[in-house]
Amino acid sequence: MEEAAIARALHVLGVVLWIGGVGFVTTVLLPSVRRMKDPAERVAFFEAIEGRFAWQARGTTLLVGLSGLFLVHHWGLWYRFIDLEYFWMHLMVLVWLVFSVMLFVAEPLFLHRWFHERSKSDPEGTFRIIQRMHWVLLTLSLVTVLVATAGSHGGLAF
Repeated sequence: MEEAAIARALHVLGVVLWIGGVGFVTTVLLPSVRRMKDPAERVAFFEAIEGRFAWQARGTTLLVGLSGLFLVHHWGLWYRFIDLEYFWMHLMVLVWLVFSVMLFVAEPLFLHRWFHERSKSDPEGTFRIIQRMHWVLLTLSLVTVLVATAGSHGGLAF
């Protein structure tokens, strides 16, 4: 099998696991956790579950970034980043960058601690922020997957 075919398969697998996981957390886990009676318990339970998912998200985000970089280089697609016809390439990089900063920089350096401290004084408000953030990230991710799939198959040609 050609290297690019393997890289593309790994890229798609990584996206499915990563964005699928975000979809599960946003549409199944968070609504279930919201039904818990004690707001402080919600945040603690969610942090415990998402802490485990964070490792999967980090691994798949890294896989997607490395495989995407390989494909752009292998196929000489750098020119697409200066042509607005391929705006969906920018969206893919933007989503990857947002998640990478969240997972590798913001969360370990300050975000986890900030949510934990904030949840002591306002667990309900903290949980609402977590839900909103996940819905924004999921929406951006799904729009990007939709647009990038259409764009990569000629469905968005201007």
